[in-house]
Amino acid sequence: MTISFRFGTVGSPIETPKRPGGSAGAIEFSKSLGLDAMELGWVQSVRVSEETCRLIHASSQDHGVALSVHAPYFINLNASDEEWPKSRKRLMDAAFYGNLAGATDIIFHPGSYFNNPPETVLPLAIERLSGCVGELRQSGNRVTLRPETMGKQAMLGSLEDTLVMSKEIEGVEPCLDFAHLYARTGDGTINTCEAWLNMLELYGKRLGKESLDRLHIHLSGIQYGPKGEKSHLPVNESGLDTRAIFQALHSAGCQGRILCESPRMEKDALILKQQWLEISGERD
Repeated sequence: MTISFRFGTVGSPIETPKRPGGSAGAIEFSKSLGLDAMELGWVQSVRVSEETCRLIHASSQDHGVALSVHAPYFINLNASDEEWPKSRKRLMDAAFYGNLAGATDIIFHPGSYFNNPPETVLPLAIERLSGCVGELRQSGNRVTLRPETMGKQAMLGSLEDTLVMSKEIEGVEPCLDFAHLYARTGDGTINTCEAWLNMLELYGKRLGKESLDRLHIHLSGIQYGPKGEKSHLPVNESGLDTRAIFQALHSAGCQGRILCESPRMEKDALILKQQWLEISGERD
């Protein structure tokens, strides 16, 4: 039986053996653990050869592990005109090499408001992101660009921000980081099945019910303060109720991928997978 969600890690599992090593080895190791998704963690820069991408792609196909890419952190859709070309290149490099490696989705942090209201920032973000998608499609690259929901209030990346960008641009869909959404308010009040179900219903209403069949989710524990996210935590050391999230996902009939980025990556990914199996009643 195929379960509704693939589970994996953001970046290579911590205990990936040194041999064969690398991303190809991490894919093989992930599969041996019972994980069938992985996000290539190119978060500092994109430094990978085309040959290495081919090896990664072959490994993902051999082991049936679905791939995505986490693009470099230093991307800002609201950057100055001088800085934007550098941000754009980071995103486009992640999309180009990610596509070669067999990744279907490119996750990125959309940037900062720089103390401006979201409604004044979004038009520029949409214009720039639309240009990126247009160039990718002209070159035959079909990856989905996914702006991530962010955990700090000063950052471009509320749920509403990502839904607006996705609604406006075909080929853009959110990366739902539930830990970030929980932390962003600064008070931890969004932490019930009902609250998450309301968000998922809004997601489906804005982007079409079929969009709930291809969710891309980040999940971990998290520490937060009044302004939002401080740091990621192990799943069992956080106030975030992951079971409530899974109950909402199950009630809404969602499918897709869930990638864990806690400090215990693969161990917590397996805990999350087990929670999902218990709540959904599915069998691996």
